[in-house]
Amino acid sequence: MEQTAGATLEKASAENFPVAPFFLPAAWRGDLMAVYGFARLVDDAGDGDLADPAGAARLLGVDTPFPASATTPSAQCGPPAPDEVAFRLALLDGLDRDLDRVFETTLRPGGADRPRHPLMRALVPVVDRHGLTPEPFRRLIEANRVDQTTARYATWDDLVGYCTLSADPVGRLVLAIAGVSTPERVGLSDAICTALQVVEHLQDVAEDLARGRIYLPAEDLERFGVTEADLAAPSADGPVRELIAFEAERARTLLDRGAPLVGTVRGRLRLLLAGFTAGGYAALAAVEDAGYDVLAQQAKPDKRRLAAKAAAIFAKGR
Repeated sequence: MEQTAGATLEKASAENFPVAPFFLPAAWRGDLMAVYGFARLVDDAGDGDLADPAGAARLLGVDTPFPASATTPSAQCGPPAPDEVAFRLALLDGLDRDLDRVFETTLRPGGADRPRHPLMRALVPVVDRHGLTPEPFRRLIEANRVDQTTARYATWDDLVGYCTLSADPVGRLVLAIAGVSTPERVGLSDAICTALQVVEHLQDVAEDLARGRIYLPAEDLERFGVTEADLAAPSADGPVRELIAFEAERARTLLDRGAPLVGTVRGRLRLLLAGFTAGGYAALAAVEDAGYDVLAQQAKPDKRRLAAKAAAIFAKGR
């Protein structure tokens, strides 16, 4: 399980933004990677992406059997079978119980059951050092529960509500670890994190559809005359491109709203937040460069463009 935990952490290099860049103090890097490891573990459990799901279930004391019908995500077509959904929900419940052990261990170091999963055990000193609360971690677990039961979003507000579970908690944890959390900064961070989640959904339209999910509001599909069959095409036609351009502009507006967060802090944290924000802008630029055709291939941000944008945001503070 230690080996599979390492494989989970290695996924950080594929993100749109730097998770724990080299310029941060070593303690910060370790703490941010611990939070990333938790978030990635929960997402992988909810998406069926764990390297050893049956082993994780045994470790967490999950009784629901690993389904014989389970497929690898790359082979999955449409939503998972009911028995696989039941297994994923049971895994998420197991992770929730292990999260309880994280906080019990910080309160009673010698008298509580220690977390069972290595990525959960890595959270204990982080929670203790920064006085973190369970809420943002539980929201991330809840987002993945929602993914098992909700595959369509009727309105933009519904989608943003999902992002308050799936994305915003990560920014709040970063602020808490840095010791700079204030209501104003949290509001700005939420705008950036929601934008980053929306951009990721735009990049992953084809992949999400293969899993049976659509993270584009149904009201917008109707507005642009886009059907689910259009999203399953090998490349995007005019209406699909117009829809993606519309959603990309919404994400850009959120990024613009949250970007002043960078100017409220100094030093290495300022550079880190500039990197997060620049990752969103660079991903949007990649979607635009693809002509908003996110079906033919996944639009990936250019690393040089990301670095240049990060430098500009760092200098201007927004």
